[in-house]
Amino acid sequence: MPPSCAGRFSLALTWPLGLIIAAAIKLDSPGPVFFRQERLGKDGKPFHIIKFRTMIQDAEKGGPQFAGRRDPRVTRVGRVLRKTRLDEVPQLYNILKGEMSFIGPRPEREVFVRDFLHPVPDLREGRRATDPKGCQVLCGYKEHIPYYSYRLLIKPGVTGWAQVMHPYAATLEETKEKLQYDLYYIKNMSLFLDLAILLKTIRIVLFGWGR
Repeated sequence: MPPSCAGRFSLALTWPLGLIIAAAIKLDSPGPVFFRQERLGKDGKPFHIIKFRTMIQDAEKGGPQFAGRRDPRVTRVGRVLRKTRLDEVPQLYNILKGEMSFIGPRPEREVFVRDFLHPVPDLREGRRATDPKGCQVLCGYKEHIPYYSYRLLIKPGVTGWAQVMHPYAATLEETKEKLQYDLYYIKNMSLFLDLAILLKTIRIVLFGWGR
């Protein structure tokens, strides 16, 4: 089934649930039901992702920041939506528009991607007999997080291997660790792996736990 047809079918199935979630969000905290934010898709093309709002209004008035596991900005309903991944349901609209796939790397914000792709010196210990002990030699430049640009080779997904295996990345080290799952998926894309991701996603939605 083509992604656009699958997206329409999924929207038709989930709209009653969407109405319930929308009502819960409005009753729980002031602000809009939906959250829109610019993300980068395939080949770094920007688009606006749509999600159910899970945080308080003006959650980033202090500037862009990672969302943590126990982020105080997350509302009561938002915690449930994040735990079960139901905040991602509106992204079916992004699939209809051809901006996302069901499965793929998480679409990230340009401000973070720009930092992760920023070139940094690649220094190695000098190996020549004339190099002083402990001397560092410039061998070139590499991405701040090596191979991060590979995530932009395919469309981002509503769910993915990294999302079900490593839900949060609140630090640079966690982002590097989570990237390994994205690279594994890109290298080993197959129907079998997609089915495994879908089953893990269903388990998270139904029981609220993943790994």
